[in-house]
Amino acid sequence: MPITANNPELKSWLKVSDESDFPIQNIPFGVFLTREHVVTIGTRIGDYAIDLGALQQLNYFEGIELTDDMFMQDTLNDFISDGKKTWRAVRNRIAELFCETNETLQKNEKHRGVVIFDIDDVEMQLPVLIGDYTDFYSSKEHATNVGAMFRDPNNALLPNWLHIPVGYHGRSSTIIPSDIPVHRPMGQTLPPDATSPIFGPSQRVDFELETAFITTDANIMGEPIPAGEAEDYIFGMVLLNDWSARDVQKWEYVPLGPFLAKSFASSISPWIVTLDALEPFRTAGPVQDPKPLEYLKTEGDQAFDIKLEVSIIPEGGEENLLATSNFKYMYWSMSQQLTHHTSNGCRVNSGDMMGSGTISGPTPDSYGSMLELTWGGKNPIKLKDGSERKFIEDNDTVIMRGYCLNDNVRIGFGEVCTKLLPPYQKK
Repeated sequence: MPITANNPELKSWLKVSDESDFPIQNIPFGVFLTREHVVTIGTRIGDYAIDLGALQQLNYFEGIELTDDMFMQDTLNDFISDGKKTWRAVRNRIAELFCETNETLQKNEKHRGVVIFDIDDVEMQLPVLIGDYTDFYSSKEHATNVGAMFRDPNNALLPNWLHIPVGYHGRSSTIIPSDIPVHRPMGQTLPPDATSPIFGPSQRVDFELETAFITTDANIMGEPIPAGEAEDYIFGMVLLNDWSARDVQKWEYVPLGPFLAKSFASSISPWIVTLDALEPFRTAGPVQDPKPLEYLKTEGDQAFDIKLEVSIIPEGGEENLLATSNFKYMYWSMSQQLTHHTSNGCRVNSGDMMGSGTISGPTPDSYGSMLELTWGGKNPIKLKDGSERKFIEDNDTVIMRGYCLNDNVRIGFGEVCTKLLPPYQKK
């Protein structure tokens, strides 16, 4: 089935600014709560949220095989389980309905009234029930920086890094959508020059600029997914702020890797942008040397030109741009990550989330964490108000944005915006 929704000539009868992340060529998927406290699955065009449950009830998806309640649920999991053919058919139909030349819904005022909402009148929810969460470590620049900082600058990468997409199993219970605040975590740390650890608030709370992809039901237990088929099981992508407590992490991560330093919070953007929508921005990733083993070999361009940025806003202050990066810097592709994940027969389900790992570029202004930007706190960043940051302070707000841009269209993710609160105190 062709992807007709990607036609760069399409214009919507809904007003969409040229700077919008959500033109008619995007059509992301999410879940939102209306002012009437109705939870529904929807999409977004410009500054309008569109109720797909209402569209389905009004028979606008006639001819597409959908269960009767497909869009009248509080998660996208069932829709994602239906597979790429259904995703593409629905997305194409939405583009058709909202095309400026189609008057079917455009001229039906009664239907428009129950289908279309101002984006400010809805509250975005977590788009999927995330059963499992894996976070990879796939930026060569980031891994090199961290290895140089904490181990040996001449041998920054561990021997396995260039051969496998390294990852760890994260905690899905603390994945939250944008605009939900996060408390500074408590943890065990080893202060400098101390011989015994202490327990208290983390002093080195950090962000990690990442993306994540959402999977469909990919395999049965024991079945590996070939690299050439992996993208068929990837529904779409979101922005991810993988919050980290660096002092807790430093003390606990050897011998078994990240644990409490990572599990306290992970924030994602609420709209899932499909791989179909990102197709015009496909590009080559880094050259892999040594060549990966046969099961990890892929053909064609496996990366996407997604421009990324991260900013910080101190309480009552202005936004400060900290870094700009790009998803195309990732050494290991999403296909390779998913293939390696299932190479041992591990089962992957609808709604599972796979984090990219921190996305750092080749220059200091493209590093995707405060750990790198300040080089472990040695080089503080001066903000517009004159204050300095080594890591994230209480009541700071971290904002991540991402978008693709070519001569024809801009496809974006919106933002993931999260405020760091002081440690939790029971009322």
